Amino acid sequence: MTVTIYDVAREAKVSMATVSRVLNGTAVVKEDTKKRVQDAISKLGYRPNAVARGLASKKTRTIGVIVPDVSAAFVAEVVRGIEDIATMYDYHIILTNSDSQLNREIDLIGTMWEKQVDGLIYMTDRLQKEHVDAFEDAQIPVVLCATEDPERRIPSVNIDNRRAGADAGTYLLERGCKHIAFVTTPEGSSVLADRRWTGLLSCVPAEELARIEAHDGRYEYALPAVKSALQAQPIDGIVATSDELGLAAIHAVQDAGLKVPENVKIIAFDNTRLANMVRPEMTVIAQPMYDFGAVSMRLLTKFLLDEPVENYSVTLLHNIVEREST
Repeated sequence: MTVTIYDVAREAKVSMATVSRVLNGTAVVKEDTKKRVQDAISKLGYRPNAVARGLASKKTRTIGVIVPDVSAAFVAEVVRGIEDIATMYDYHIILTNSDSQLNREIDLIGTMWEKQVDGLIYMTDRLQKEHVDAFEDAQIPVVLCATEDPERRIPSVNIDNRRAGADAGTYLLERGCKHIAFVTTPEGSSVLADRRWTGLLSCVPAEELARIEAHDGRYEYALPAVKSALQAQPIDGIVATSDELGLAAIHAVQDAGLKVPENVKIIAFDNTRLANMVRPEMTVIAQPMYDFGAVSMRLLTKFLLDEPVENYSVTLLHNIVEREST
């Protein structure tokens, strides 16, 4: 039979309230009494019921984490940062995959609310009204991770993507590139890609800048798109909005009989393992992936613990890591 708190109290010859105090550390308990309770727990093999404790305290010590693609290297590193800080503050995470589908995203927000998570860390390509409405219905603290709310309604942790886009364009211009292409997702599908595009436009003449769009931001769609663009117009520099798209750009250039970086210089965003695994190795705008997760989780704990929050929109630093592709 399942061992209960009543059994522990009877074995230790103390009240259930005393057992509860020992388990939760909510009050000072004499050392000899605490030892009797701990010995009883060990002898009986008692395990606290997390659900029951959550109902009693109205806290489950769980954090919902909704990501667009759990298999992506970028997301994996972000989640590692989330989990490390969650563990430090004695929280567990429930990780779910949305496939960047709006209906599924909204359903998952509702599911997290039903599971009574204490807070939510959310990654999405573009925040829409439906998301904000779902957050308000759930009535739990939410932090956007590696994305942003253009209207700054939801706390967020991100880099300055407009500045990063301008940095990538300036970097290629300084290395002699005159005809630059941006390999990205369809316009309007990602707030981050749109910010980077705006940054590029701020430093590269519009007539010398092409936009190459790949459905879903995937390699298999980007490869033929970049090949077609190379045949249609002169391109000597490429900015890719992810390492995966940068990899597609390198292969498209090579398939066209050209060389990287001699004929086309390529810089991508992220700095996942792909950037080192491809040849030539990719120059990148490195994003602090682990820190995205760690800082998002720490910001969420501030809301949960009623700590003062100085900045609801945290901007982390990016940097350029120069490799063979430029």
